[in-house]
Amino acid sequence: MNKKLLEGVIDMHVHSNPDIRHRRYDDFELMEAAIRVGARAIVIKTHQGTTVDRAYLCNKHNELTHHGDNNFTMYGGITLNRQMGGINPYAVESGLKLGGKVVWLPTQSARNHLEKMKQSMDRCVDVIRDGKPVPELYDVFRLVKDFDVVLGTAHISPEESFRIIEAARDAGVKKIVVTHPEWWLVDMSLEDQVRLVKDYNVILEHCFAQPLGGGKYKSNLPMNLEAIEACGYKNVMVCTDGGQVENPCWEDALTQYIQYLIDHNIPEEQIYHMTHTIQAELLGLSV
Repeated sequence: MNKKLLEGVIDMHVHSNPDIRHRRYDDFELMEAAIRVGARAIVIKTHQGTTVDRAYLCNKHNELTHHGDNNFTMYGGITLNRQMGGINPYAVESGLKLGGKVVWLPTQSARNHLEKMKQSMDRCVDVIRDGKPVPELYDVFRLVKDFDVVLGTAHISPEESFRIIEAARDAGVKKIVVTHPEWWLVDMSLEDQVRLVKDYNVILEHCFAQPLGGGKYKSNLPMNLEAIEACGYKNVMVCTDGGQVENPCWEDALTQYIQYLIDHNIPEEQIYHMTHTIQAELLGLSV
């Protein structure tokens, strides 16, 4: 593989410690791995709330230990689960003022997640009520638009995604990412992905692997290749959703992903677009 494909790479979905579920790297270890391969940026994600303060500490640590010898930046976001008060515009506003770059809708508190996992609905955070987005979401849309950051669909259902994405576009939200549509829990059909790209010009985030339960994981790479071919590379973003101890470490997962695309005749300029250009545009970075 051309190692230059890792230089300047950006991954917008990686999990790291501290976390309730143990991860392969902590924030600083992930930062060091990214610096070693010459990455430009990572967005760290948690289901427990916000990673904005953690990203700040990583960047300060990078500054103090590496003295400006690299171009890497860690970014954070906020996930609107029950721990953050659900659809909570006040939490979103604070997170974005502190530098957050992504607002994820509910993950483990999403109705779709709880239903698919056959878990109690006690912590459910609804995004749709009586067929319409909940009122608080319109304040979130306004903040996402005003700060020019990313809205991620997280673990909501495909049906909910269509309604939320349409409402967000109507509210002026420019940057919308459909989070791992290939995951069995989200289970978005390829036809729906094609339609969302055609009708709303969303970015589809296709990740390295997906959990099947019991510590088992399934490679997403064949499905991701199919999505690239059906939806077009300009709207498919390569991410790892990395951090699981059962999977390869972050940089190896990303290398395997890129190599798979090369082996299946995806041109390098298209791979670059899916691993660098899309993410840079979403984060407001130059490439």
